[in-house]
Amino acid sequence: MKNTFYTIGLSVLLFSCGADKKEELVASNNISNKTKNKTKLNKGIAEEQKDNQKLLKEAYQHFKEGNDDESIKLANTVLEHGRAVNDYDLIGGALSSLCRNAQRTLDTTRLAELSVELVKLSETTGEKKWMMKRAHMNAEMWRLIGNLKKAEAFYNESMRISESIGAIGMFTIDHFNKSFVSTATGDFAEARRLITKYYALRKKADSKSEDAYGLIALAYILEQEGNFKGAMEVARVTRRLFKEQNIFPEPPDEKPLIGVEKSVLNKLKPDMIKKIKKQSLTLSVNSLLAKYLK
Repeated sequence: MKNTFYTIGLSVLLFSCGADKKEELVASNNISNKTKNKTKLNKGIAEEQKDNQKLLKEAYQHFKEGNDDESIKLANTVLEHGRAVNDYDLIGGALSSLCRNAQRTLDTTRLAELSVELVKLSETTGEKKWMMKRAHMNAEMWRLIGNLKKAEAFYNESMRISESIGAIGMFTIDHFNKSFVSTATGDFAEARRLITKYYALRKKADSKSEDAYGLIALAYILEQEGNFKGAMEVARVTRRLFKEQNIFPEPPDEKPLIGVEKSVLNKLKPDMIKKIKKQSLTLSVNSLLAKYLK
């Protein structure tokens, strides 16, 4: 009888241990599945963000090529998605993209609305970069309109923030941008200082880069100083390199280049224009900087 009870007890104990192990295995599998699902979800979110960042790049390219309708459509798509998932980088990126589109039609009302959204985003996230973007976009708009005092104030704000947060890309490009304001107000020494600093920063970032974009500012300086031959030479090389490098200048930057091109055609004789066009076929960025940026 004792043996019978012992056998039954042992069986119950073994069954209980087996059940515990099974429960542990099930629990372990559940944890593993949850981890896999979480990893899969995170991977999906990361892929979605990556896809939307690509859309913002496409929107920027469309903007540079003048396809504003398509650019705005893509930016709004990203903005809607960003708000749905609370992705602040996508929201800020989309708002900044739409600010650029407002520049094309000089829509200051739309820019003001978008600026308010960028301020709110900066307050929500605690990130100053959105205030920097707001300042930069407003500076570009007011430079296009011709309100140089406002443009300079916004460039100064953008540069203060970009330097403080280590946004070297924006800090660099705003030296280029602000040089137009200095040139337009006749402060050529400051304009040259700014564009010299721009190229120093570009060289530090990429010593092998042949940055043709900065030549726009140099052409504008030369034209405003009355050096029409030099201005045309630089403008021609700029256009040639843009074509070779597949570069599409933004509206605030192309406007002074177009102005230079129109101006020098009225100031130079046909034979001189022909000569400069021929010379410009072999000139480089560095040769022009050495020649004119002193």
